[in-house]
Amino acid sequence: MKQNIISLASELIRRPSISPDDQGCQQVIAERLEKLGFQIEWMPFNKTLNLWAKHGSGSPVIAFAGHTDVVPVGDEKQWQYPPFSAQIVDDILYGRGAADMKGSLAAMIVALETFVQAKPEHQGTIALLITSDEEAAAKDGTVRVVETLLAREEAIDYCIVGEPSSNQQLGDIIKNGRRGSITANLYIQGIQGHVAYPHLAENPVHKALAFLTELTAYQWDQGNAFFPPTSLQIANIQAGTGSNNVIPGELYVQFNLRYCTEITDEQIKSKVAVMLEKHQLRYRIEWHLSGKPFLTAKGKLVDATVSAVKKVTQNIPHLDTGGGTSDARFIALMGAEVVEFGPLNKSIHKVNECVDVNDLVQCGEVYQQILNNLLDSV
Repeated sequence: MKQNIISLASELIRRPSISPDDQGCQQVIAERLEKLGFQIEWMPFNKTLNLWAKHGSGSPVIAFAGHTDVVPVGDEKQWQYPPFSAQIVDDILYGRGAADMKGSLAAMIVALETFVQAKPEHQGTIALLITSDEEAAAKDGTVRVVETLLAREEAIDYCIVGEPSSNQQLGDIIKNGRRGSITANLYIQGIQGHVAYPHLAENPVHKALAFLTELTAYQWDQGNAFFPPTSLQIANIQAGTGSNNVIPGELYVQFNLRYCTEITDEQIKSKVAVMLEKHQLRYRIEWHLSGKPFLTAKGKLVDATVSAVKKVTQNIPHLDTGGGTSDARFIALMGAEVVEFGPLNKSIHKVNECVDVNDLVQCGEVYQQILNNLLDSV
């Protein structure tokens, strides 16, 4: 298994698949799966390529999900090794995407190959969902595949997303949920004028101060046993022409909320509107919902994953819902139980991104054991 995973991970890393350009990564995967009898379905949307592959039939449908796209490398001169060379030094595989998430993707593929070769007549359906649009807009990737599957009334019962979930050592964390994310682009209107004649103008910055104080101090909820309290952060704020003698005519404020299951996006929008009206502001606001919160409580998938991690790594994993968003938020909309498990996340999106090849091997063993645990109980 080790050599197969390293070989495939290296081949994928050597393809500079900056989101959403797949650079042939999915074709490499599809050709391997076709040899094992997987049904291959391509789902391209605009510039994004998506792969939906299935083996077997009936329930349960166990899907593995991941992405072939990576973030830009930045200044290549800062890299110890060329970012798309897939160099291995002292059992550490270097390259953009090594940890996020071509390494775990390779581990998934080899785990599926190993399982299907050993049990070609397995019960249920084993599926693979791969996109090239996770790191950028995330508009034509997994979310579009999910919409297509829902329209066809195709179900996913369990899904394992190969995002790098581990923190200090492989298997210390399993993500069983994520907070929701919603962003507001708020434009507060004033009247532009000369700073020496404030009675002829209306400064939107001054007018908005009380509102912004209330907005940033407001306690949205107390969180719960699975999620921390909802948090709000102002990300960008801008006003003025650049001149020191002009009262600005508009104030732009962008803020984001990472919210838990104690509140909904509609309640957030409503409360912000109440605050704006309370402070008698003239405004327009644009909302962008990146994803709703989801939680996979303890059940078959969580139990199967925890058991597999313990058996392979000897670690007792902690269930966690922290961090940013992932494509798991879209798959959860299908009513599927979803968890995220993968290698260490300490180098992701950084210069000299890397992963321990022995961790990748154990990832593959965990994925294979999850299949055993779920299908043995059918």
